[in-house]
Amino acid sequence: MAVLDDVRAIALGFPGVVERVDGHRRAATWRTPTGVFVWQRGPSGRDLEQLSAIGREWPDGEVVGVRTDGEQGKLALIETYPDVFFTIPHFDGYPAVLLRLDAIDAELLREVVTDAWLLKVPKKMANEWLAAHPPA
Repeated sequence: MAVLDDVRAIALGFPGVVERVDGHRRAATWRTPTGVFVWQRGPSGRDLEQLSAIGREWPDGEVVGVRTDGEQGKLALIETYPDVFFTIPHFDGYPAVLLRLDAIDAELLREVVTDAWLLKVPKKMANEWLAAHPPA
């Protein structure tokens, strides 16, 4: 089981990352100069209404959003790990997925946050980081 401090430690371990509090939701976000790649995400009233309309509920526990490489990547995560990843109508067509911190293991959390960060940094920085951190 992961917690928000685990997300924070992973995200801030990458070069060029800053943590900010989102003005709209008052939630933590981690971003590069080109944008947010992981963020704390609670439900809005509209989210709860839309989920209720389709017979679903917001899960208990802390939730974060992470960037994906597109709709296929998002759907693959949801299909492969249905107890961890989910989406909501608000995210339809948006390259991101939501994940339950209380259901994800540390290795998978690190993998998805890393992948999200790699999507939001310049190619040169991504390639340099990958060369210095080969897969185990």
